[in-house]
Amino acid sequence: MGRARRARRIAQQAAYGGGVGVAGLGLLSLLGYGVIKAEAAMARRLVGQPFEGAPEDDGRYGFGPGEPIRLVVLGDSTGAGMGAAHPHQTIGAIIATGVAAFSGRPVRLTNVAVVGAESPDLDAQVERALEEVPTPDVALVLIGANDVTHRIDTSVAVRHLEMAVRSLREAGSEVVVGTCPDLGAIEPVPQPLRLLARRWSRDLAAAQTVAVVEAGGRAVSVGDMLSEAFSADPKIMFSEDRFHPSPAGYARVAAALLPTVSAALDLFGERSAPPEPNVRRGEGVGPVAVAATRAVAQPGTEVAPAEVAGQARGRQGRWAVLLHRIRPAAPVGSFPGIDASRGPDASEGAGEHGPGPGLLDYSRVERDDHRDRERDEGPPAVQATPRS
Repeated sequence: MGRARRARRIAQQAAYGGGVGVAGLGLLSLLGYGVIKAEAAMARRLVGQPFEGAPEDDGRYGFGPGEPIRLVVLGDSTGAGMGAAHPHQTIGAIIATGVAAFSGRPVRLTNVAVVGAESPDLDAQVERALEEVPTPDVALVLIGANDVTHRIDTSVAVRHLEMAVRSLREAGSEVVVGTCPDLGAIEPVPQPLRLLARRWSRDLAAAQTVAVVEAGGRAVSVGDMLSEAFSADPKIMFSEDRFHPSPAGYARVAAALLPTVSAALDLFGERSAPPEPNVRRGEGVGPVAVAATRAVAQPGTEVAPAEVAGQARGRQGRWAVLLHRIRPAAPVGSFPGIDASRGPDASEGAGEHGPGPGLLDYSRVERDDHRDRERDEGPPAVQATPRS
């Protein structure tokens, strides 16, 4: 089963309270699970000692007239800023500063993220956030890594994230979610755990994206955004524990999130004039599960709700737009399912002869997912074996 179908199935089962196994545990035999437990113990020894806590970054950022823009941050240690040495180095503080600069107004940041949090913990965080800020202008959620490392049932994790997004939207807040990072990109994690962690992370991120868009939020793929930089200079991009980002790493992630947060606040005037997807950059409109799958493979990609011919849903589910707000331009034809010679079409899309112009091709995305999985994980016949 391809990642797009898995993502849609997980999101559907989450909505109805179903289960799909603990972080993909069904993929492993009993022997394989024993190997993974041993490798996880080794990873914990290799990763440095965790920090005692994260800096307190609540406060007012920027200057200007008018009431402050109300930004709340929820999630885990990434949202809290573990690894940052100063409050102004957290993702929330960097984004608050950027929004203040773009808008010409101050920003009031309220951070309720908790180190070690899992998706089920979002319920309490949302309650606390809305007690402190009853009507946030925008909420930023960063969650997922601990769901993978603690083997939380994927459908349970996705269900709690979707409920959190819906609650925040009902309170009048725009919502941006940074999806699960690719834990297979963490260098201290040994093989075969890295391969499985990569698959689990990407499956969760894709399912998160589907759920977030269904709930009316915007998802941004964090993916393996730090992996190349980590390999080039790990002392700069990662903190002393070799697991959490350093201030430079947080700045890199914040740079990917800031354009989407700004767009959610309508700082670019997109509500009155929505941007046309740039097909030459690999952007387009398609079923949300297809867009989610492409986003997982391309860090920094935004997936948001969209309409085709005035309709929010098509035969393959919710329509979504995929945007690369900060990514370099892709060569023409590099994005499967996009007809670069024509703009988005108001037709239904995937018909007998494939998608309409400008729409994402589900079947081609599935084939690419299979190809990427073999590239990342090796042939299916390769099994993990204990090391001597």
